[in-house]
Amino acid sequence: MIVDPSAAEGEIIWRPDPSEAERSGTERFAAFLRGRGIAVGEGYRALWEWSVSQPELFWSEFADFAGVRMGGSAGEVCDGRPMPDTRWFPGRTLNFARHLLDGRDGQALIAVAEDGSTEEISFDELRGRVGALAAHLRSLGVGPGDRVVAVLPNIPAAVIGLLATASIGAVWAVCSPEFGSGAIVSRFAQLEPKVLIAAPGYRLGGVDRDRGGEIAEVVAGLPTLEQVVWVGESAPTVPIPDVGAPGAMWADVVRDGVEPVYLEVEFSDPLWVLFSSGTTGIPKGIVHGHGGALLEELKLLILGGDVREGDRYFGVASTSWVVWNTLASAIGAGAVAVLVDGNPTFPSIDRVWQVAAQTRAAVIGVGAGFVHACAKEGLSPGRDHDLSALREIQVTGSPLSSDGFRWVYRGVGDVWLVSMSGGTDIVGCFVGGAPTEPVRVGYIQAPALGVKVESWDAEGRPATGTGELVVTESIPSMPLRLWGDDDGARYRASYFDHYPGVWRHGDFIEFSERGIRILGRSDSTLNRNGIRLGSADIYAVVEALPEVAEAMVIGAEIGDEGYYMPLFLTLRAGADEQAVKDAVVAAIRKQLSPRYLPDEIVVMRGIPHTRTGKKLEVPVKRLLQGAALADVADLGSVDDAGLLAEYAEFAREKAAQPGRR
Repeated sequence: MIVDPSAAEGEIIWRPDPSEAERSGTERFAAFLRGRGIAVGEGYRALWEWSVSQPELFWSEFADFAGVRMGGSAGEVCDGRPMPDTRWFPGRTLNFARHLLDGRDGQALIAVAEDGSTEEISFDELRGRVGALAAHLRSLGVGPGDRVVAVLPNIPAAVIGLLATASIGAVWAVCSPEFGSGAIVSRFAQLEPKVLIAAPGYRLGGVDRDRGGEIAEVVAGLPTLEQVVWVGESAPTVPIPDVGAPGAMWADVVRDGVEPVYLEVEFSDPLWVLFSSGTTGIPKGIVHGHGGALLEELKLLILGGDVREGDRYFGVASTSWVVWNTLASAIGAGAVAVLVDGNPTFPSIDRVWQVAAQTRAAVIGVGAGFVHACAKEGLSPGRDHDLSALREIQVTGSPLSSDGFRWVYRGVGDVWLVSMSGGTDIVGCFVGGAPTEPVRVGYIQAPALGVKVESWDAEGRPATGTGELVVTESIPSMPLRLWGDDDGARYRASYFDHYPGVWRHGDFIEFSERGIRILGRSDSTLNRNGIRLGSADIYAVVEALPEVAEAMVIGAEIGDEGYYMPLFLTLRAGADEQAVKDAVVAAIRKQLSPRYLPDEIVVMRGIPHTRTGKKLEVPVKRLLQGAALADVADLGSVDDAGLLAEYAEFAREKAAQPGRR
C-alpha cells in the first residue's frame, strides 16, 4: 500500500498489505519451520538472525521447503572448514536441471521477439527439446565435466542449452552475441570447450545483425571444438557462415523430443562458469556448483523475491548478465520465465512496460539505469498500460536513487519495489527484499536470509554504519574456484586476502536503522583528504537533474600525493553546457556538501559501460593514472570501445598539462 509517493529520503513510501505479507515466501517458510518445531521468532529480522546463527539448519531446512531432492548419504550439512575451503552437503547428489524440469506441467517459457511475436513453450515441450539436445551432446562424446559454450541472445535455445548441458553433468558458459570476438575468445578459450552453440546473427533495433565473421574468429580461437550447433531463428535473414568446423542445425537437433535422462552429480560438481566483466586482465571464470547455485537461485526467488507458483517472471537481461541465470531459474520456483529477444527498449523504453502488460507479468526485474531513464522521460506506465497483474519490481545493477524510488510509486503504482545488491560472484544477493517490511526511499530493505553480511573498517573491525561489505560466514553459492586457478591463489586474492578468512566483496556499504545503502565500488570509492565519499551519493544528486543523461565520478591518486577527482557528464540534447555545470555545483553544495565538489566537470559524448551496463569507473581511473588503454579493459567487453578511447585521449591530454597534480 502506497504511504506517500513524495516521501523524503529514508521515509516510508510503501507498506505491504497484511494479507499479501501473510502469503509471502518468508512467512510460509517461517510457518514451515514452526511446523517442524523450530522456533524462529516473529518478523523478518528474527528470521534473518536465526538463519545466520544456525546456517546449517537454515540451508538444510530451506532445501526441504523448496522441494530440492538430494541423493547420496545424508550426513553433515557443512564440513566446517573455513572459507574459502568450505564444502556444503558433502556426499549428497542432485542435478540442477532435474529440479527445474522434473514433474512440472503447464507453461514454462514465454518468448517475445523484438517484433512482438510470441512463442509459448510448455514443460512437455521444454523437456523434449532439452532431452533431444542432451542426446545429441552425448553422441558427440560430451560427458561429465566437459564444457559446452554458447553465443546466444535471450531466446529459448539459451535456456535449453543450459539445461541440456546440466542434465548430463557437463559445464555451461554463455556470452551474448554483441560481444566482440576477442572478448568471447578470452572467456571461452580458457574452458577448452567441445561444443559451441551459436547464433550467426541477432536482431537489434529492427535490424538483423550478421555476426558470421565474428563467430568464425571465435571458432578459430577454440581449437578443441568438435562441432558448432547453429541457431538461426533469432535473425532468419543472416546466413550460416562457413567457419571450417563441423556443424549441425538447431532445428534438426531438437525436432524430435526426447525425455531427458539426468545424471546425478555431487552437490559441488561444476554447473556453469560465469565471467567477470573483464575490465582488467583476463576475465575471471567463476565456477559455481549444481547445489550451491540451485539453492541460492531458489532462495533469491522464493524468499527474497516472493516469486510464487504460476507467476510470470519477466527479467530484462542479456545472457551475459548474471540476472539471466536467475531468469532461467525462475521455472524452478514454479514461475513462467518471460524471455525478450532483441532490444527490450526498442523502439522506446516504454516497450518494457508494454511487454509486462502483454505477458501479464507478476514480477519484473530491471536495472536501476532503466528506472532512472523512465523517470527522465516522464513515463506513466501504470496509467498507459494494464499492469494489474504486476505485484513486484526488482531493481539491481547499480544503486537506485531516491528519485527512482519515488518515480516507481508515482509512475507505476502500488507495487513492492525490491532494490537489491549481489553479484556474479555468488549468483545471488547479499542484501535485498523483505516482503513483510516497509520500503523506505533510497534504502534496500534488509540483508538476505542466510547471508551474514556486515560492514567493516580498514582494520577489519565491524564499522558503525559505513564500511566494506564483508560476509563472515560461508554460503553454499560462493564459488567452487576460479577456472584455471589450480592452487586457489587468484581466488584468495580476489576475495579473501584483504581480510583473511572473510569475504570482501569490494562494495562500500552503509547500515542504519532505515535500511541499507550501497555506496559504490570500494576500489573506486572517492577518498579526498582522507574522507571517503560514496560515488552513489553524487550520482543520486547529479543524475536527478533533468539535463544530465548520466554521470561518472572518478577519484584517482596521481603520483605520491596528488588526487584528481573529475566528474564526467553526458547531457541530454539541447542542454546548455555551462548552465548544467552551474546547476551541478549548486545541487552538490545544497544536497551534499562542498567536499563532494569535483575538481573538474567534463562533458563527454557518453559514459562507458561494460556490456552488462556497469560504469567503467576503475578502468577510467587507471587511464587517468597513466595506464594504456589496452591494459585497462578488454575492448570487446565494453559497450563502446571508441568512447573509452576518447577517455584515454582525455587522460593523455590531462597528463601533458603543465603543473598537473
